[in-house]
Amino acid sequence: MSKPFVIAIAGGTCSGKSTLADRLVEALQNNYTVKLFNMDHYFRRPGITTIAPITGIEYVEHNHPDALRMDDLHADLAAAIAEEAAQIIIVEGLFALYSPEIRGSADLKIFVDLDSDERLVRRIDKFMARGQTKQEVTDRYIDTVRFRHNELIEPTRWHADVVANGVFDRSKVEAVILSYVKANV
Repeated sequence: MSKPFVIAIAGGTCSGKSTLADRLVEALQNNYTVKLFNMDHYFRRPGITTIAPITGIEYVEHNHPDALRMDDLHADLAAAIAEEAAQIIIVEGLFALYSPEIRGSADLKIFVDLDSDERLVRRIDKFMARGQTKQEVTDRYIDTVRFRHNELIEPTRWHADVVANGVFDRSKVEAVILSYVKANV
């Protein structure tokens, strides 16, 4: 086996990163060995806190690279590449294109773009299903998530080879990505 083909998928909160990654794994796993690294599995426990820049409210931080065990992720990714643990490796998460180590390893860099209003609606649905109130979700989004997106996530789109619309006709976007991957693995 040659060096694994590495795909990095980034984008804002609730933009569709995980959905795209899961659908790519599902489409590829019948013909290739695929390993998925989900950055959410690398959050620090207990988490770090941040003070919202506008309201001054303290929150557990999930939207800054310091909230993640990035050294562990980088080591795990490097080991998977060196060990040729899979033919295709996918790294998915907010900071997949923020990290120079991940970008440098990636053969295909994807940014999933979705309008902030739509991301907020998805976030409300997702976090209310986890027991938060609509007010808690929107307050946090306005206080920290939106700020961190503009500061840290949005600028990473310029590292992407492909910018995929988060409300995309998934079959078309996936077909384009799968065609490229299959031609280059």
